[in-house]
Formats: sequence, C-alpha cells, structure tokens
Amino acid sequence: MLERLLICTDLDRTLIPNGSEPESSGARGHFARLAGRTQVTLAYVSGRHRDLIEDAITRYDLPVPDFVLGDVGTTIYHVGPRHDWELQPDWEQEIARDWNGLSGADLEPVLRDLPDLRLQERSRQNIHKLSYYVPIQADRDRLAGQIKYRLDSLNVSARLVWSLDDANQVGLLDLLPARASKYHAIEALMREQRLSCNETVFCGDSGNDIEALASPVPAVLVANSQPEVQALAQRLAAESGNANRLYIAKGDFMGLNGNYSGGMLEGIAHFFPDTVEWMGFTTGESGT
Repeated sequence: MLERLLICTDLDRTLIPNGSEPESSGARGHFARLAGRTQVTLAYVSGRHRDLIEDAITRYDLPVPDFVLGDVGTTIYHVGPRHDWELQPDWEQEIARDWNGLSGADLEPVLRDLPDLRLQERSRQNIHKLSYYVPIQADRDRLAGQIKYRLDSLNVSARLVWSLDDANQVGLLDLLPARASKYHAIEALMREQRLSCNETVFCGDSGNDIEALASPVPAVLVANSQPEVQALAQRLAAESGNANRLYIAKGDFMGLNGNYSGGMLEGIAHFFPDTVEWMGFTTGESGT
C-alpha cells in the first residue's frame, strides 16, 4: 500500500496543454483528483518564475501545489493551502557558492558581445538564472566553450541548460549555478520531505527535463514530447542504469491520448498502480 507520493511535474506542455497536440477531455480533472489526495504532495517544477506560475494556476485551473521549484530549479517555494509562498533561503545559499557571490546581472556584461546570445526578457531572469535566446542553427559546443572560458576567469561554475521554444522556433539557454537544476532541486525537496525514489515521480516533456528523466526517480515523458527528447532520455537513462525508471506515455490508459496530463496519469499509474483508484475514473471513462 502506497502511503506517500511526491508528484513533481513540469508545467508547459506537460501539465499545461499549450502545445500543438490535443488534450484529452477531463484529464486535468482526474489529475486534480489525484493531487487532492492526502497521501500526495504536489510540486511544480518549471522554468517559469513565480508570477507566471501563479498565472498558469489561475488560467488553466490547476491544483494549488504544496511546493514550487521555479526558475529551472534555482528557487524553491513552499506554497501551502493559503497560497502563502515562502521562499526557501537555504537552497539559494547552497547554489550561490557556485557563482562566487555573483549574480546573473553581474555575469551578463561578461557575455554581452557573444553574437549568438540574445538576452531574454527581464521577467525571465533572476539572481541565479541568466537566460538567453539562441538561434537553432548555432554551434552549441563552440558557444558553450566560449561561455565556459569567460566564466572560468571569474571562478564561476555554471550549468548550461539548452531547450527549444518549439512554437517560436528558437533555442533557449539558461545559465545556472552548477549544482542548480530541476533534478537537484527535486533531490533537495526529497531530502527535506524525507521521501525516497520509491515514493517520488517526475513528469516532463522537454530538454531541460532530461536530467530528471534519466535519473533514478521514476519519470514519465508525455506522448506529446518531441521524438528527439524521447530518444535522448532513453539513451541517457539506459547509460545510467535507469532504463526501467523511464516511462513514455503511449495513450492506452483509460481512453486518454497520452498527451499532457493524460500521459502523466498513464505513467504515474504504471509506476504506482495504487493511484488508479485515487484518480476517480469510472467504468464508462475507461474506453473499454
């Protein structure tokens, strides 16, 4: 019997149906039923900052989470039933050491003249996250080498997280402290909540989810994820001995198509069969 479950999920194109593929009717309602169980702790793990996450919760009628791991894992908030967002300072202090006391605003001038980097909007930056648009055709290896050379001179240890804005066909690059990532923030939350990998699941869809998708934590790739993301996640999971910890939604669960929250439910049920009852399906919804 499953007594506790931590559900960590990406938002855009995972729980939020803002991709080009269709969403199964009622899937988010069933996810809300699951998230509302007393046994479940819900954490949103997103590249979005707080204001955009709050906007998404309202716009898409999402369950209020217990925790938010925002800004690509550089911030951790406890939210709670009264929507009182409490920033967890211990995490920021831990990752700050990697940047030698500097902030994203301090690092931006050092990289300003690199032609393939276009600074994202101010709202997408924070103290320990420096975000850029990058042409899809840019030479990532060469650019990464240029960035590393300049940051090394400041004794700054950074993680480069690449992803794709599919709708606008532009690459995205987040510079983070080396120990900051979605997965490392999940690990910190698991330690704080005293939960193991056998009591945790992660759901995602994109390149900045890869580390978590290939980790020892049971992970779900929704069916609307890009084929190249699926292939990379499968390869890295296999290389790290975690192939059986990665599930790619197929769209064969309770009549759902496997996209977005439908795929999340499918994968969560795969790893944790006890949760099927918690999702609130009826016989008529099973598609059988």
